[in-house]
Amino acid sequence: MNGLSPLPPVLRRNRGSVARWFVMIVLLLGLATQFFRVQILKHTAYALRSDENRIRTLPLPAARGTIYDRNGRVIAENVPGYSISVLPLSADSLRLALQGLAAILGHSDDKVERLFASYLKHPNRPITVESDASFAEVSAIEERRSYLPGGIVIETAPKRHYPWGPALAHVVGYVGEISDAELKLLEFEGYTPGSLVGRTGVERVYNQVLAGTPGVRYVEVNALGRIVGEFRGREGRPPLPGRDLHLNLDLDLQQRVVELFPDTMRGAVVALEPASGAVLAMYSAPSFDPNAFVGGIEPDEWRVLNTDPTQPLFNRTVSAAYAPGSVFKLALAGIAIRGDYAEADTEMPIPCRGALLYYGRVFKDWKPAGHGSLGLSGAIRESCDVFFYQLGLRVGLENIISGVREFGFGTPTGIDLPSEISGAFPPSTEWYTERYGRSGWTNSVVLNLSIGQGENAQSPLKMAQFFAALAAEGTLPTPRVARYGPMAEPAGRLPLSREQLAVLDSALVAVVNEAGGTARGSRLRRWTLAGKTGTSQNPHGDDHAWFVGFAPAGDPKIVAAVIVEAGGHGSTAAAPIVSRLIDFYLEKEGVEPDDERLVVGQ
Repeated sequence: MNGLSPLPPVLRRNRGSVARWFVMIVLLLGLATQFFRVQILKHTAYALRSDENRIRTLPLPAARGTIYDRNGRVIAENVPGYSISVLPLSADSLRLALQGLAAILGHSDDKVERLFASYLKHPNRPITVESDASFAEVSAIEERRSYLPGGIVIETAPKRHYPWGPALAHVVGYVGEISDAELKLLEFEGYTPGSLVGRTGVERVYNQVLAGTPGVRYVEVNALGRIVGEFRGREGRPPLPGRDLHLNLDLDLQQRVVELFPDTMRGAVVALEPASGAVLAMYSAPSFDPNAFVGGIEPDEWRVLNTDPTQPLFNRTVSAAYAPGSVFKLALAGIAIRGDYAEADTEMPIPCRGALLYYGRVFKDWKPAGHGSLGLSGAIRESCDVFFYQLGLRVGLENIISGVREFGFGTPTGIDLPSEISGAFPPSTEWYTERYGRSGWTNSVVLNLSIGQGENAQSPLKMAQFFAALAAEGTLPTPRVARYGPMAEPAGRLPLSREQLAVLDSALVAVVNEAGGTARGSRLRRWTLAGKTGTSQNPHGDDHAWFVGFAPAGDPKIVAAVIVEAGGHGSTAAAPIVSRLIDFYLEKEGVEPDDERLVVGQ
């Protein structure tokens, strides 16, 4: 016994009651505090979270502007289509939805994984599963809607369509889903994942004009992710369609180009309006169907196009560089005339006997029997290599290099298409000296440059621009595909007088219309065609065939350049294409025939 007596039972019961009340009061205060925090302090945050759970944002794509040719014919348009997207509640729900849709749409496991990876990058965005679904696919989904997970949305959406398919693929281009890298670029500010943008061609260059402004609508979903209706608490925004775009292209002429170009060959065709630089036709062969890219192209199909040895995706008109062959002789002739190294009737010391021996090497002429003694105009007419070998040596490498730059070579034309190359030409005489060592070897390189071979590669567009300047009194036009904005300023001017230009133009007329001319077989019946054949070396097989020409010679309305890869001689493979193409265009445009007295050789 410690001397303390236990508490009476009444006091023990009172103390227990007080403790219970104390615990209850503490709990009530805690609940009240929590209610206050939730209802008052955190009201906005929880309201937003609630909205996020039941409200979804659906982008509304804008219809792209229609693209027309110069005569108002449709080149690219929009047709009704369907898009299928998923509003994921979670990663698990998305995977179930993707797997369910894959069984209907025929998607591979790889595509399912790519779509899932897109969700991981942008978890708060709708996942576009198919942007170009067919009516049959949409119907199949609707029939199985009750068995599929929630969150699947089907909407009508404008679908890009290219009615002329491969005929205009390289110049018009196609659209595709914006990439993550592009989303970071300033020009695509405001774009969201899944937006369609121009990938190549006019669609790419004029994307800001054609794209329009996408809209947005808000929908309310239930706990299963199914849409229960429009959400009226937020005002949506309707899409604004893009602006239409008119091109300089002539669709009839473009179709004629496709008909004329050999369907088993590779190459390119460019047709310009000499005075303005308007692109009348542009074709790269082989081509591809841009409609295959609408809605996204499958990796296997993309791999086939990319690995095709004929390179159908490669735009040879602006991105390919070829040795220009004898077509380049006009540039050397212009440099020589300007520097007083030759005139129209100037002959070289050594007559052409089929070859030229220089520093122990034999430089052959294309004609084994030779051409004899010719003046400059005659050498252009008959494309005498031996004459131009000697002319190149007379002008000299340094003057050739500086001259070609003054004639516009070595720089892009400035066309409104992506991926244009500048072309290649020797950077300096020192470059050659360092590479070849002795002056004799350097001069032998001059011989190759003189006939358009060696370190000299130009695009078909560049050669068309150069001949347009010959046809348009020396002004180098800036090629333009689209009729948008102010007319492009000229790219420069050839440093030649009218009299000097007349010498070159007269020689080009003789190439087609006089006896001995290398393209005499391609002369026109009603108009005077002027032009130059070319045959350039091809390290991979037969020579490439060139022809560049314009007509009518007195008042040119069109200039056309054609290269047929491994086509052999320009006179047989390329010149007939240009001749028939120009004849078709002048006839279609109702151009008055030349006076018969002006048509040489008729």
